[in-house]
Amino acid sequence: EFCTSFVTEVSLLTLFSALPSVYWPLFVLIFYFICPIPHFIAKRVGDDSDAASSACRELAYFFTTGIVVSAFGFPIILARVEAIKWGACGLVLAGNAVIFLTILGFFLVFGRGDDFSWEQW
Repeated sequence: EFCTSFVTEVSLLTLFSALPSVYWPLFVLIFYFICPIPHFIAKRVGDDSDAASSACRELAYFFTTGIVVSAFGFPIILARVEAIKWGACGLVLAGNAVIFLTILGFFLVFGRGDDFSWEQW
């Protein structure tokens, strides 16, 4: 948990260092907060069978993929219309990569259910 918090903090600091006086890249934070929502909804609503595929789970993956792609595309569009500089765009994209890899790592480690054991650490 500490490692996840630390990586998240470093990525947010990277994001904030990209913002000299233009606050448009802060809208990327919205994508950070809504990214896990489809997974939580699918886990709550979906069936508990051990099937390899579920329509609800696949729809959640689709929406999550759309959110992640939008988070990477948003700063590029802002840089193309010259709302932000390309250097700031690069820093926001680096922050995006770190935060989304952190979210992915969290779900891979803690999202397995009851078979998780602290003894493996």
